[in-house]
Amino acid sequence: MSNRNSHASKQAARERMRAERERQAKRDRTRRQLIVAGAIVGVLAIAGAGGYALSQLGKDGADTSAWDKAKDKKLVKPANTTGKDGTTVVIGKESAKKTLEIFEDPRCPVCATFEQNVGETVAKDLEAGKYKLQFNGATFLDEVLQPTGTGSKNALSALGAALDVSPEAFLDYKAALYSEKWHPEESDDKFADDDYLIEVANTVDALKDNKGFQSAVKDGTYDKWAITLDAEKFDKNKYGVQGTPSLVMDGKKVTAEGSDNAPMTPEEFNAAIDKALAG
Repeated sequence: MSNRNSHASKQAARERMRAERERQAKRDRTRRQLIVAGAIVGVLAIAGAGGYALSQLGKDGADTSAWDKAKDKKLVKPANTTGKDGTTVVIGKESAKKTLEIFEDPRCPVCATFEQNVGETVAKDLEAGKYKLQFNGATFLDEVLQPTGTGSKNALSALGAALDVSPEAFLDYKAALYSEKWHPEESDDKFADDDYLIEVANTVDALKDNKGFQSAVKDGTYDKWAITLDAEKFDKNKYGVQGTPSLVMDGKKVTAEGSDNAPMTPEEFNAAIDKALAG
């Protein structure tokens, strides 16, 4: 490569980083504006998009009757989970000494940005045995975003169906749901549609035309598990986590340097993880 081309590539990379920092700063400002009513989660909701004030809550939205009934269904635990209710989801090599906990809501646009920017780095770290990953699902955006919806719960249930296939299918499906191509705008409750979730799953090798997975999604096999996972791992978390995405290792939040938020670039993430691993 010529020196000129090398210089141009570095300049382009710096410009992309600058643009990403500006976007992240805007998202950070927006996060601070999203106050969630105590009746919902009693926390600051890191939703990544403005305009969802308390005055908007309580308006007509999605029909949640099916999800109200799901609370009375028998709890079905996906394979590859542990704990009394199957709400402990840990993926990675047993030899890894530490565990990184991640809190994500399927509808969260900032989670989508995190996964698009940092997801590949996390996957490489898991393969290398740098740490294990514990997934903690959240669904509060179904109540916060207007109109209200059920997409967070429905997608979390579908992730349970993917986890029942294999941990690898779960990770690949999660990456697909958060991808730029498939992740909807936060105001669009596409994940409430089972057919859409199956369409996304058909881009994942282990889930493509997988009848067992498709039946679990359509039948809501893991609906109660999704509700229970949210209640046990997000609502009752002991770390003071109040929004998504959030990272925790050894009981301490993992954040970007000089910020209270999760690292949103590979460089920020690597620096934060190395510090957490050494701590």
